Amino acid sequence: MNELKLTNNAGRRAGKTAILIIYTGGTIGMYRNPESGTLSNFDFKRLVSFVPELQQFDYDISSYAFDPPVDSSDIGPDQWVSIARIIADNYDRFDGFVVLHGTDTMAYTASALSFMLENLGKPVVFTGSQLPVGELRTDGKENLLTAVEIAAARDADGQPMVPEVCIFFENRLMRGNRTTKINAEGFNAFRSFNYHSLAHAGIHIVYERQYIHHTAYRLPLKPHYRLDRRLAVLTLFPGIRREIVAAVLGIDDLRAVVLKTYGSGNAPQRPWLIEELQAAQQRGIVVVNVTQCAEGAVEMARYETGKQLLLCGVVNGYDSTIESIITKLMFLLGEGYQGDTLRQQLATPIAGEFTLHN
Repeated sequence: MNELKLTNNAGRRAGKTAILIIYTGGTIGMYRNPESGTLSNFDFKRLVSFVPELQQFDYDISSYAFDPPVDSSDIGPDQWVSIARIIADNYDRFDGFVVLHGTDTMAYTASALSFMLENLGKPVVFTGSQLPVGELRTDGKENLLTAVEIAAARDADGQPMVPEVCIFFENRLMRGNRTTKINAEGFNAFRSFNYHSLAHAGIHIVYERQYIHHTAYRLPLKPHYRLDRRLAVLTLFPGIRREIVAAVLGIDDLRAVVLKTYGSGNAPQRPWLIEELQAAQQRGIVVVNVTQCAEGAVEMARYETGKQLLLCGVVNGYDSTIESIITKLMFLLGEGYQGDTLRQQLATPIAGEFTLHN
C-alpha cells in the first residue's frame, strides 16, 4: 500500500489490476478522543493500518490523501473539482477508483462527479462509514474492502462491471446520482428510492447488469471543472408567505431555482405564487420542480395544483434527488447553459440521474 506521489511507478504493473483510493476524510478515518469523547481526524496511513486485509488483494493499490482531511460538511464544489482532477489526471494509470468520503454530503459529491466525468468508462466507488474504522463494531472495514473489490471487478470480456460513479454502503451498490442519505444512526445510511440497486454484496457480489450504465463507443474521458453556484432551493410549506418566495427569487445574480413541492409536484393555488414564478422566469431564472417525497416523481399534469406550475413554465425534475438536481444545475450553469437550452438539458437525463416518463 503506497501513497500516490504522481510518480511513474504508481499505478498498473503488467497483468495487475490497479486501484487508486482517494481519501478525503470523514468518519471512516477518525478516532475517538478518550478524554472528550469527540471524533477527530487521523492520517490515512493510520487508517490503512486498521485494514491489513487490503494487502491480501492481488491488486496494485495506491492512495491519494487530502491533507488535511476534510469533514464532509465542509466539502463542496472546490473539493469536487479536486477529486475530478485527481481521477482525470490518473485515469490511464488505474482500472478503478475508490473515494473515501464522509456520509453527510457523499450523495452530493457522487452526483456532481457523475456529471463532471463525461464518458466515464471505469468504476468510481464512493464509500465511508458510520463508525470509525478503528472501533470494534465498525462498518468501515467491510465497506472499504467491498468497494475495492467492486472497483476491480471485470466481466468475462475483461471490461469493468460498474463503469460509473456509485455509492457502496451496507451491502448495497447504488448509482451515485440516484442516492440520498436517509439514516444518521444505522449502518443502512443510504437509499436509492427511485432506481434499482446496481449490486448486492452477500456471500457473493451479485451485479444487476441491466441497471448499470455503460458509456457508448468507449469514448475518451472528458472531465469538466466549471461549476456555477448561482442557484437556490425554495421549499414550499403550508402557510408560506409571499415575502419569503420573493426574497429567494429576488437574490442578486440568481440563475436557477429548485422548487421543492408537495406530492407529485403540487403547489398551493395562490395567484401571487404564480406571479412571482413568472416574474422570476422573465428575469431569466430557470425554475425546476422536484418533489419533497423521498420516493416517486413529479407529474405536473396530474392535478390542477401541479398543472399551474407546468403552464407557467416550470421545468419537470421527474424523480431526481435534491442532491442530483442541485449538482446538475451547477454543472449545466458552469457549462454556460441558460434559458431554453438550460431547460432542455434539465429535462434530458445525461448521466442516468432520472427516469424520463411519458
